[in-house]
Amino acid sequence: MSLNYTFNSKEELFKRVKPALSAKLQELRRLNYSKITEEDIWTYLSETKWSKSHGLMLSDIVNDIIHVDNRKLNEYIENTKRGAL
Repeated sequence: MSLNYTFNSKEELFKRVKPALSAKLQELRRLNYSKITEEDIWTYLSETKWSKSHGLMLSDIVNDIIHVDNRKLNEYIENTKRGAL
């Protein structure tokens, strides 16, 4: 049995993977990364990984969220927020 998902917008996809984002955020909180948000995780992966990818499967996106490098994510977010000041 094959399940094919089609998403009409990034917002729709974001809502679909929200449980994975929430799980990752809980892990980050346990590791004292208190300033990172679900949107930060999404933006980081969108800009650094998914923008270079084609034909991503939903499972690939969820896997990327769960296994994102916490340190690299934090550095990226700190640099991005610092640059916005």
